[in-house]
Amino acid sequence: MFERLTQGFSTARERLAGVRELDAENIAEALRDVRASLLEADVDYAVVKDFLTRVEERALGEKIKTRATDAAGRSLRTTPGQHFVAICERELAELMGPVDASLARGAQKEISVMLVGLQGVGKTTAAAKLARHLARQGRRPLLVAADVYRPAAVQQLEQLAARIEVPVHKGEAGTPPPEICAAALALAKTRGYDAIIYDTAGRLAIDENLMRELAEIRERVKPANTLLVCDALMGRDAVNVAKTFSEQITLDGVLLTKIDGDARGGAALAIKAVTGVPIKFLSTGESLERLEAFRPEGLASRILGMGDVVGLVEDFEAAVDEEEAAQAEANAARLLKGRFTLEDMLTQLKLVQRMGSLKDLLGKLPGFGSFANQIEGSELKKVESMIFSMTPGERQRPEVIDKSRASRIARGSGHNTSEVRNLVKRFNQMRDMFAGFGKGGGLLGKIPGFGSLAGAGGADPRALLQANTPQSGGAPRPVSAEKRNQQKRKRKQARKDRKRGRRR
Repeated sequence: MFERLTQGFSTARERLAGVRELDAENIAEALRDVRASLLEADVDYAVVKDFLTRVEERALGEKIKTRATDAAGRSLRTTPGQHFVAICERELAELMGPVDASLARGAQKEISVMLVGLQGVGKTTAAAKLARHLARQGRRPLLVAADVYRPAAVQQLEQLAARIEVPVHKGEAGTPPPEICAAALALAKTRGYDAIIYDTAGRLAIDENLMRELAEIRERVKPANTLLVCDALMGRDAVNVAKTFSEQITLDGVLLTKIDGDARGGAALAIKAVTGVPIKFLSTGESLERLEAFRPEGLASRILGMGDVVGLVEDFEAAVDEEEAAQAEANAARLLKGRFTLEDMLTQLKLVQRMGSLKDLLGKLPGFGSFANQIEGSELKKVESMIFSMTPGERQRPEVIDKSRASRIARGSGHNTSEVRNLVKRFNQMRDMFAGFGKGGGLLGKIPGFGSLAGAGGADPRALLQANTPQSGGAPRPVSAEKRNQQKRKRKQARKDRKRGRRR
């Protein structure tokens, strides 16, 4: 997600890695990389220009603190490059925010949301996701099927609603959408539904008939929230659609869909700046669980390659109950003590699958952004199938898996023997590595950017950002293509030298 944006900011950070102080020249060079990535990400030129101007003014106008103190009172050194990244993080968050994701209005107990947008942007799925989101907050939602024009739109909403056990109100054939919505509002009041979501019709393009119908629905039901549903994959077109809608109808926010498929990120960055309407929710993936309240600071941190720990914790809390959370904590403790088994790993894999896309989850871990882009969800299923083919004893003690056992497991899982042996080897390496993490800081303290996390109850990983600087050491810098080629040539030459030595 947002690979192009992340690459531009990473290149800028790498460019400033060795500078002693920020000046007009090196800031201009770094901003050229940022400008290129923003424009490639389809961000409006005027927005890009304004953003870069603000970053430059702050970078040249703020005094740099070379030392900062984290939440645990420890002294941390900072660099001009880290100061530049922190400025970018603040400006990105301000560009997209502030945001109040609450749907409640004043003293009103009921929540009413009208979803509007073009056809094909995912309004119906978004309606079901929003209903699920409200139900998890203890609400009793009612979905309203007001799209009577798109074939099977009502049936689609009913099928989605059945999966989350939420009722749907639909009108008789030929009933106009405004009347369907008005009847649903009356039903909600009499039956005690305290959240109502209107799934309205869309068009292939904004036209007079669409806007007239939406205006009539608003007049009849007076929704507390009107959210525009936009497809992030539309890029700048999504911003243009939001601008046109906002000029003709009062919008309270935007719900951005298919955000996980957008490598550019232009819509997320520019919508608030162009329209003045904030993004309130992000929809990721096909699962009806995958709707999250938009946090500008979290997305800004991810774009800069620093992850989103707060968002990751929220995903975890939404996916597990207290008993599962305690089990996960126990598994983590065993992992740090080197007692983690493949049985524990299987439990964790199931939890990860419930939390959503593995790629998305890794993207929220500091320093894992570029690695996450290489991850495929099929890898989880592959590992799971091999573990399922093992006996309980083999899961507890994977060291007993010899060539014969690996062959049996491979046949049972539909994979080859080398894949099973590799899984066991990687698991043992991971277990040993994390066991080292738990010994007085161990290996963790030696990894750049992770020193403050070493040991139990480590420091808040965002401590330095709160001191207006990114974490000391930061995420590992991406290796440039030129450097990769150099490393490749060295390895090739080393192989040749070894062959010559054997011939002699």
